Amino acid sequence: MELSDIISAILAGRVKPSVHARQELEDDGLTISEAYRAAVFGEIIEDYPNDFPHPSCLVLGYVGDGDPVHSVWAYDKQARRAILVTAYRPDPEIWGEWRYRRSESDE
Repeated sequence: MELSDIISAILAGRVKPSVHARQELEDDGLTISEAYRAAVFGEIIEDYPNDFPHPSCLVLGYVGDGDPVHSVWAYDKQARRAILVTAYRPDPEIWGEWRYRRSESDE
């Protein structure tokens, strides 16, 4: 998956945020605009090419004064539309440097 496809869809307004994404954003005190901005200036840290019905990826971006945000994006190539699956503030107990899942050996 190419982040450029997601960015193009965001900038063109071809985005469908899921109900789950909206709830997670609200729970973490984030706005949909912050999730979009974090993705536009973010980087893919995990790729899920076999997700159904569309391939997806995990994007790391930042909001405010550098607060990390994870967002999962799917991309519908036929409709040229990005789908915001979820977005949240990553837990430092789970994520090393916000990019890598910690294993039990990291503790």
